[in-house]
Amino acid sequence: MATSVETKDCTALTDAELAEMADLAADQPARYDIGVLSKQREEWVLVTRAHVGSVLHGYAFATLERIGGTPSVLIGLAAVKASSKRNEVLRALLGDLYRRAVLAFPDEDVVIGTRFGGPSGFEAYAVTKLVDIVPRPGHKPSGEERAWGRRFAKRFGVEGDYDDRAFISRSEPPAMLFDFESLKPEKLDPEVVALFDEVDPTQGACLVAFGWAMAEDLAKLA
Repeated sequence: MATSVETKDCTALTDAELAEMADLAADQPARYDIGVLSKQREEWVLVTRAHVGSVLHGYAFATLERIGGTPSVLIGLAAVKASSKRNEVLRALLGDLYRRAVLAFPDEDVVIGTRFGGPSGFEAYAVTKLVDIVPRPGHKPSGEERAWGRRFAKRFGVEGDYDDRAFISRSEPPAMLFDFESLKPEKLDPEVVALFDEVDPTQGACLVAFGWAMAEDLAKLA
């Protein structure tokens, strides 16, 4: 069955749709319940939902805005069902958000930021071909890149105990993460895995990561 995707204003999200999202999350490691999801409806502007047939397989809360004048997509709480379709669903979710970005910011590069609790989440950036991802193995972040990490941490509300060299926040209560489990975790890059050695989501920790979508790549989605 094909994957269908829809993005709409969070204000249009119904209680029935929230319940459907909570049912999906019940099988995920993070287990976001309807109370958490209701709060996200109030905090974010857009929600993207992906169905395989009639069954919800993924969702993401997001906001498109300019941070210091730079076009940005902030992805908040997100979850993808751990099924054989997960990679297709992941591409559909992010593809629709990026399509929104190119409509909002035509002919501009866009920075994409989110929070991960484990290395599987980095596949979200890999499948959509973002460039200059920070942090990344073997890369020493520049002062400007560290500043971007602080901007995202502040925007996500996790700046209180944020390490701008490791890009790790240890917040309380736990951060709202991009919840995605790799289809083949044994093939994850060991150096990417090492970035999360000090990240324990059960203790409120997350890694703030961002990358750039180039205008020429975004234009293909318009």
